[in-house]
Amino acid sequence: MEPETYYHIYNHANGDENLFRSSENYYFFLKQWAKYIEPVADAYCYCLMPNHFHFLVRTKGEAVVSENLGYSRDLPFGKFQTFQKVVSKQFSNLFSSYTQAFNKMYDRRGSLFMPNFKKKEITSDAYLTAVITYIHRNPIHHGFVNSIDDWSFSSYHAFLSANKTKLKREAVLEWYGNQHGFKSAHKSENTSLPDKSLLIDF
Repeated sequence: MEPETYYHIYNHANGDENLFRSSENYYFFLKQWAKYIEPVADAYCYCLMPNHFHFLVRTKGEAVVSENLGYSRDLPFGKFQTFQKVVSKQFSNLFSSYTQAFNKMYDRRGSLFMPNFKKKEITSDAYLTAVITYIHRNPIHHGFVNSIDDWSFSSYHAFLSANKTKLKREAVLEWYGNQHGFKSAHKSENTSLPDKSLLIDF
């Protein structure tokens, strides 16, 4: 992953397993995300579903990441040497820490996530809104709910709220024009996608 770049990040549970079995699991994953990923990337939206998740992120600059993780100017990425390796390690730590806690809670063993999380670079303005809408509507696509309002474990509701959020809410709403434009785009069942090759269907 390159610095200051938008990515669609996603991953799936191994086989027929679920990543999240309870509300507590969803909240703990977001807590671990904040711990490991916020130092290296800003989140613009997300959706957590029982067996997979999606995020839209923008990686931070090299100097910011180095400072956030406490590295020195002489060794800006420590033993990892490069920005790419540091970011990869943070994601590895996220998945590992969550899996260890999940395994302890449910008395299970072994890996939980598919190896090598997936990422696709977002290179055009059109994709930023298309991917956000796609991510938020994913629970409808997979049949978990009939209405986007009924899924609790996504960032959709944060954009319709005045409550404090770590998401880049103002930037996202500006891309849609305003809050009304955001809501209208998400309610439309005929979302226009410039190129479906960037959008993933598990």
